[in-house]
Amino acid sequence: MTISELPAASLGTSPLDAVRTMRGLDAVADDPTLVRAAFGRFPSGVAALAARVNGENVGMVASSFSVGVSFAPPLVMFSVQNSSTTWPKLREAREIGISVLGGNHAEVCLQLASRSRDRFEGLDTHVTEDQAILVHDSTMWLQTHILSETPAGDHHIVLLEVTHLSVEHTIEPLIYQAQRFHGLRTA
Repeated sequence: MTISELPAASLGTSPLDAVRTMRGLDAVADDPTLVRAAFGRFPSGVAALAARVNGENVGMVASSFSVGVSFAPPLVMFSVQNSSTTWPKLREAREIGISVLGGNHAEVCLQLASRSRDRFEGLDTHVTEDQAILVHDSTMWLQTHILSETPAGDHHIVLLEVTHLSVEHTIEPLIYQAQRFHGLRTA
C-alpha cells in the first residue's frame, strides 16, 4: 500500500496511527504473553551455543542469534534471559562454539533446550582445542569469545567476537517461527 492508498483519515498521522486505522491495532504492548506471541511471528534461525567448562558440557539454544553485527572484526550477538541458569556457567568458557542448526535438527534443538535430560547424550559433536563444542550437520559453525554483555530489560545482550568459522553450503538452516520449526523454502 502506498501513501496515496491510505484511508483519508490516516493522512497526516504517524505511520503507526495509519496502521492502526487499517488493521485495528489497538493492543498496548504491556502484556508479556501478547508481546511473546507477536515477536514469535518473526522467523529466525536457531543457534546452539556450547562449550566444555571445567570438564562439563554446557549448552543452550538461542533463536535471538544475529550475525553480521560487524564484519571487521567479525561480531555476532544473541540475547539471553536474566533467569537462565545455563548462561552463568557457559559465560565462564574461554571459547563458545556456535552451531547454526540445520533443517534436520528440530529434535537436537529440543534436547539442547531441555531442562530435564542430558543435553548432549547421543549428540554428534566436536570439541575444539579451546573447548568450544560444535554440533555436526549444522549449516554454520563459529568459535567465539565474549566481547561484552549489556542489560536489556529481562534479558542481556551478549556480543561475541568470531575467532574461527566454517560453513556447510549444502545444509539448509532450521527456522523457528510461531512456536514451530520450519524448513527453509524459496518462493
